[in-house]
Amino acid sequence: MAVVQASNSDINLLARLLRAEGEGEGVRGMQLIGNVGINRIRANCSDFKGLRTIPQMIYQPHAFEAVTHGYFYQAARSSEKRLARRAISGERFWPAKYSLWYFRPQGDCPPTWYDQPFVARYKLHCFYQPTAEECDNVYSTF
Repeated sequence: MAVVQASNSDINLLARLLRAEGEGEGVRGMQLIGNVGINRIRANCSDFKGLRTIPQMIYQPHAFEAVTHGYFYQAARSSEKRLARRAISGERFWPAKYSLWYFRPQGDCPPTWYDQPFVARYKLHCFYQPTAEECDNVYSTF
């Protein structure tokens, strides 16, 4: 059962994001990217208030660098579509289980990002989750 509404077009869009943002991190890296995206829709807090759909989440200004590059606009592959469906179904993995932010720094992960605590690094990406005071919803919507 889906934890967010998703049409076939939404699945394709999310699949393209997973590949463009996380392909170099392998299958698990792409799953983590999907987790963060779905968390942003479900949490309705912080910088992500009012996001209700996959397109709103992906095209939110300054949310994902990948949407500014041509690679994002290539057709989704079946393998990424499967990963997108898994994220939409609510399958989540640490360190993105409750994360709303990630990024790929040049060096070490800073202890906070947008004033939120560092959770862990997966390959080249650092993941950050909100405190319960900042966003209790991310901990209680699944």
